Amino acid sequence: MISLETTKRFRKRIPEGRRAEVAAVLRRVQEGFGRPHVHSGLGLRKLGPNLFECRTERGWRLVFIAAKGLLTFDFAGNHDGVQFYLRGR
Repeated sequence: MISLETTKRFRKRIPEGRRAEVAAVLRRVQEGFGRPHVHSGLGLRKLGPNLFECRTERGWRLVFIAAKGLLTFDFAGNHDGVQFYLRGR
């Protein structure tokens, strides 16, 4: 199974009321990433080289960096927040 990490920035962006929702998405991505037939149900989208996003049930976006055997979740937010994050990279 692929390892999963979250950055301090990612953890700070998750409000208390969304933690269970985000944790469920993280588990699904960890279990399904790298399995193309499962990707469609995860709402994954490639944003750049090794950079992806997935969506939570209520429209939040989780941005992560994929390396061999490791997914590092670095940002969480709405569409505008993700656009701002991408411009700053």
